[in-house]
Amino acid sequence: MGTNDVGTELVRLDSVSKHFSGVAAVKDVSFTVRRGEIHVLLGENGAGKSTLIKMLAGAHQPDGGTITVAGERVVIDSAHRAHELGIATIFQEFNLVPELSVAENVLLGRAPRRLGLVDHAAARKIVMPLLERVGLKVNPNVKVSRLGLAGQQLVEIAKALSLDAKVLILDEPTAALTDQETDRLFEVMNSLRDSGVAQIFISHHLNEVTQMGDRVTILRDGVSVAEVPAGTPSAELVRLMVGRPIDAQFPPRPPQEPGDVLLRVEGLTHDGDFDDVSFEVRAGEVVGLAGLVGAGRTEVIRAIAGADRYDSGTIEVAGRPLKGGNVRAAVAHGIGHVPESRKTQGLVLDADVAANVTLANLPRYTRSGFVARHRLRSDAAIITKKLRVRMRGLTQQVKSLSGGNQQKVVFGKWILAGSKVLLLDEPTRGVDVGARVEIYELINKLVADGGAVLMVSSDLPEVLGVADRVLVMSEGRIVGEQTTQEATQESIMRLAVKEVESSRVH
Repeated sequence: MGTNDVGTELVRLDSVSKHFSGVAAVKDVSFTVRRGEIHVLLGENGAGKSTLIKMLAGAHQPDGGTITVAGERVVIDSAHRAHELGIATIFQEFNLVPELSVAENVLLGRAPRRLGLVDHAAARKIVMPLLERVGLKVNPNVKVSRLGLAGQQLVEIAKALSLDAKVLILDEPTAALTDQETDRLFEVMNSLRDSGVAQIFISHHLNEVTQMGDRVTILRDGVSVAEVPAGTPSAELVRLMVGRPIDAQFPPRPPQEPGDVLLRVEGLTHDGDFDDVSFEVRAGEVVGLAGLVGAGRTEVIRAIAGADRYDSGTIEVAGRPLKGGNVRAAVAHGIGHVPESRKTQGLVLDADVAANVTLANLPRYTRSGFVARHRLRSDAAIITKKLRVRMRGLTQQVKSLSGGNQQKVVFGKWILAGSKVLLLDEPTRGVDVGARVEIYELINKLVADGGAVLMVSSDLPEVLGVADRVLVMSEGRIVGEQTTQEATQESIMRLAVKEVESSRVH
């Protein structure tokens, strides 16, 4: 593709609309995508971004409006048709077969064959240049299951390039990546832009929008409210997204003296995951748990929540010993757990909103084997209204909610259960700016009412903006503690990395 092609229009959506059960998910949205540009779709969870890209991917067909590709009006009624048109989509849930090799995944359904079998030598010859193009240095015969998330994502991009994709759609590609993996992905995206590939990029991180985008289309409630340059100030982007100014990314919490110890952990150890972990969390405070991916933070949270067993050590909640490896006992002691993966660990996706938000409190609604549904639905209505869950109704399946609203349902489950100690594992991952602020407000309310929060987050500005104290983990141990008044991103990373480098030396 010649450089003189850069900037020419590849895809145009004119007044497209899509309804589900009579409710408009997208209303009269128009935008274009040009060769060699990264066009950002920005909006709150539920604003219509996913519906739009699914129409381009062939998963949904618009109720109204038209889609034009390379100047020709088209109907995209399947993923195969999208691929024929040069459109490839990389969703948050990868479309890979873990037990097949990298080469087999890149050429899935299209691998060269010899005597009825996959010709691995020929497949390798095709795949190697694609892997080099995306900067993935692995043996093509390695199983995809042996790669990390970043590697799997690059396999998806290589697969898209093998289809000669001219338009690449990336749906929150950095949500589960480390900073280093994100930098690597951005290098690949910049290289693709330079070669003329058009990209549609969805991200909730405004710094990524500024860093990577060329143009930004902003959606609110299914409507396109603005198209602006990527260099537009963050405050203006937020105002356009949520329809109001947000004065502070991290809502202030009135200062208060910490109260009694609500959570005490002593010498907690699980071989291979964490060792001799001890700390306290008091009423009225938020404690952040920072560190590199693999430092053992999630494993400690899960052990306290009773989801995983541990070898030795003790846990006390409000002075009462907590039996390990027992989720029911943890809930009875007032512990709530918002896990890292809300979809696989925090929700019953096929159940409705009412069932999910009351899940931790079912005994309250059960008598003689029967569920008091009226009371259950009444409480569910109160808590979802309080948390401003955007939904069609309590009977809506939770899997059809946006990510931010799913997270609010998980929070609502523990608030309704009266949890006094909340364990949060990456609580705002994949959540838009407006919903993040609402989650921070929920955290503030919980601790203002005498609760305590232990929060794992890989987003260091979030840790510093929300927590009172920061515990730093490295190689399964707590290696330092700082107040957020004295802590900086650099000081936290120095602690986290120092221990890792020390262990490598020895």
